[in-house]
Amino acid sequence: METLETKPLKGKVAVVAGSTRGAGRAIAVMLGAAGATVYCTGRSVRGQKSDINRPETIEDTADMVTERGGVGIPVKCDHTVEAQVKALFERVSEEQNGQLDILVNDVWGGEHLTHWNVPFWEQFLSDGLLMQERAVTSHLMTSYYGVPLMVQQGSGLVIEITDGSTYRYRGNLYYSLAKISGIHLAEAMAAELSPYNVTALSVTPGFLRSEQMLAHFGVSEDNWQDAVAKDPHFIESETPYLIGQAVAALAADPKVSEKSGRALTSWDLSDEYGFSDIDGRKPHWGNYAKKHGLPLP
Repeated sequence: METLETKPLKGKVAVVAGSTRGAGRAIAVMLGAAGATVYCTGRSVRGQKSDINRPETIEDTADMVTERGGVGIPVKCDHTVEAQVKALFERVSEEQNGQLDILVNDVWGGEHLTHWNVPFWEQFLSDGLLMQERAVTSHLMTSYYGVPLMVQQGSGLVIEITDGSTYRYRGNLYYSLAKISGIHLAEAMAAELSPYNVTALSVTPGFLRSEQMLAHFGVSEDNWQDAVAKDPHFIESETPYLIGQAVAALAADPKVSEKSGRALTSWDLSDEYGFSDIDGRKPHWGNYAKKHGLPLP
């Protein structure tokens, strides 16, 4: 029997922008497991892949949400196209009577645009600017059209998914600018939304064992540890479902507003809320980085 305890987000409405795969998919699924209705958006649909050319689709994600006990609704949306973003939230408003409780900005699409170990002036400027369009402009545009629903109802939670919880340089100028922008978007939105009882914050995963990362190393989730031979730090990697649980825990926390404006991490939230990764492990990238002398996340 469903209870408020087992389905703490039952009756809540969420939009997870960029939920085709990786962290976005896991976040959508875990919100669904907590009972939420989740609009799963992205560019990859059955029969029409995006330029990333991966097999995952938003329909698959929506099915996973429903299978876990939520209501998954796939909506094709390119979050860099204003008309499509506007139409998305008009649809949410119409179908949910103006209700929107959780908005997760996870759009990325910058894997093939990042050129490591190359000075920014020697890279293709077009790649660097496209990364900002996908990872910054899309987030801002999505919040621009989604947040008014929250302001109108006097409550809501906006979460920026990024890489890292500090303003440190991340090894590539364009990548750093995109990821740090997510942290500041949350901080700035929190300041402007505080009078309206709407919370904004950012969350980072650790070394994310996403579908694309597994493919990069030529392994699967079943034998992922074989990739440690190529990158020893992969031993502390986490599945996307660690941050998925983190977001679901935040969304269900009645005191989440106390975290507004902060940059949070999957591993610290795992400690705070008491959940483990779906493989039973408790990866903690923060402790691992300190132990091995790596830059703090």
